[in-house]
Amino acid sequence: MKVDIAINARWIIPVEPASVTYEHHTLIIDKGRIVDLLPTTEASQKYRPDSVENLDRHALIPGLINCHTHAAMTLLRGIADDLHLMDWLQNHIWPLEHQWVGEAFVRDGTDLAIAEMIRGGTTCFNDMYFFPEITAQQAIHHGIRAGIGMILIDFPSAWAENADRYIEKGLELHDRLRHEPLIKTPFAPHAPYTVSDEPLQKVRTFADELDVPVHMHVHETRHEVDEAYEKNGKRPIERLNDLGLINPSFIAVHMTQLTDSEIELFAQSGAHIVHCPESNLKLASGFCPVAKCLDAGINVALGTDGAASNNDLDMLGEMRSAALLGKAVANDASAIPAMTALKMATINGAKALGLDDEIGSLAIGKSADIAAIDLSGIETQPLYCPVSQIVYAASRQNVTDVWVNGKRLLKQRRLTTLDLAELRVKIDAWRQRLFQ
Repeated sequence: MKVDIAINARWIIPVEPASVTYEHHTLIIDKGRIVDLLPTTEASQKYRPDSVENLDRHALIPGLINCHTHAAMTLLRGIADDLHLMDWLQNHIWPLEHQWVGEAFVRDGTDLAIAEMIRGGTTCFNDMYFFPEITAQQAIHHGIRAGIGMILIDFPSAWAENADRYIEKGLELHDRLRHEPLIKTPFAPHAPYTVSDEPLQKVRTFADELDVPVHMHVHETRHEVDEAYEKNGKRPIERLNDLGLINPSFIAVHMTQLTDSEIELFAQSGAHIVHCPESNLKLASGFCPVAKCLDAGINVALGTDGAASNNDLDMLGEMRSAALLGKAVANDASAIPAMTALKMATINGAKALGLDDEIGSLAIGKSADIAAIDLSGIETQPLYCPVSQIVYAASRQNVTDVWVNGKRLLKQRRLTTLDLAELRVKIDAWRQRLFQ
């Protein structure tokens, strides 16, 4: 049978079922989709591929899904480190954004983010930032899958003057992108403290009509929760629930301040959590009780947050941090095992975005979004369990090849759709402008 691609690998980790790792197997890809997964000895007899990739030192995993990014903020990486969240935002990040954010900023910052993410095995990112049409344009151009947030905030910016205009422009963007196969457009209201009730009610109505997720920072810090309670007598989650937003389409990012009753509410609602351990650690925002949330049945995915507060978009590093921090917070070394961390970075992210029928595991019929990780280096020896080595020992430098929808975006560590020399020139120009 004639097909497009056969990838022969030392290990294939499909994620679903979670307990399975296939050795000396082959992934068959045709027209951008996975059409078979079988022993390599059988594949060579059954299929006639146009191209064959022999990755006999590698593990194939589903492409990593970064469920919370501010992609263009890569241009602000390292510019205001070691500060409290509100000081960082109000006195540094927001003034810089007010001065510099525009189409060129978002285009170049997004290109930098996409280059970094692909080289780290990320095949899908869920973004929240100004000028989302530019982020979408760059994602489409470079062939990466993305959730492009229809951003909403009460305050004027270079992109929109008020909440109504943010919503109008977001809906226009949704209409333009609805036929793009790699792009989804969730609503992205910034946070409970920056978006008032009336716009949020409109978001809930439109999200229900369009059947799209709502992606929002929630309970990021104790200060945020305490201030909200002093202002209106409600913790943010209670307010959002009263507005009808806490439902299976809701994606709550950070969630470091949770009571047992709030965990129960989320579990019953079917809402999702995106855990951003490294950003939360760097900003001392608190600890999401991941083990408790998972035990309650909540779907918990992973995100890096923006490179201004992380300072990287490294999902392999994020998996390790999530596993280690989860154990410490739960005071239980068996909490968040390696496979759970890998699921958080793959199939759980797909579920949060409503894409689990399409991506998140290496299953027949799904899109061929794949990352190949070389486990032959001395740093990953001896090798007893490939999943453990990926989460606890490997790094993003071990990612050698990446495919999205069957298209190769990284070949032996070389990007196929981005010119790094040209990108470096643009980024250095931004460094000189921003750091004055």
